[in-house]
Amino acid sequence: MSIRVVLVDDQALIRTGFKMILEAEDDIEIVGEASDGEQGVVTTRQLRPDVVLMDVQMPTLDGLQATSRIVQEPSIPSRIVILTTFERDDYIFDALRAGASGFLLKNSPSEDLVHAVRVVAAGDALLAPSVTRKVIEGFIARPAQRSNEKELRRLTERETEILQLLATGKSNAELAAHLFVGEGTIKTHVSNVLTKLGLRDRMQAVIFAYESGLIEPGKRRD
Repeated sequence: MSIRVVLVDDQALIRTGFKMILEAEDDIEIVGEASDGEQGVVTTRQLRPDVVLMDVQMPTLDGLQATSRIVQEPSIPSRIVILTTFERDDYIFDALRAGASGFLLKNSPSEDLVHAVRVVAAGDALLAPSVTRKVIEGFIARPAQRSNEKELRRLTERETEILQLLATGKSNAELAAHLFVGEGTIKTHVSNVLTKLGLRDRMQAVIFAYESGLIEPGKRRD
């Protein structure tokens, strides 16, 4: 089945370019477009695509507010990738807290855009490598809130270890190699962690780990 995508960007040329890139792929279909955040929310609500590619700076309603509205509706299964020309820390943190599953710069190669859609549609999270480093370094520099201790107690010892390692940005393959287990086992553990903590994806797990104090500032676990 095709991955159904909605494009939300106030620049028609940008939407046309993305559409040409993505529809050249056999497994991706553009099912709708919107020129501002408000229309993006309405279109997403109506079409319920697998992935929404969301610009940040738009009239009427910006991409961060639109993302937050979409994510707050449990009946909408769509995952959101934020696309922007600005690699700004405040956009990154705000987008992830709003519930975005990915963050990609508009000047990324076309193959990165296609990869982002596929990864997020499969239920994973995606950030450009430079953005991942900024997120991790940003949370290391912030004091822990320690407001999630009750939720952390739901995890087994192994699941807690998995969460700690996720917070360092390790992939499933790297986790498997680190713990000397198969990738299938890692996927099961990660899924259990997300379910028990009520998190949407891996990036939300990274945020949870740092904000809860599971990873101490300045003490990354490698």
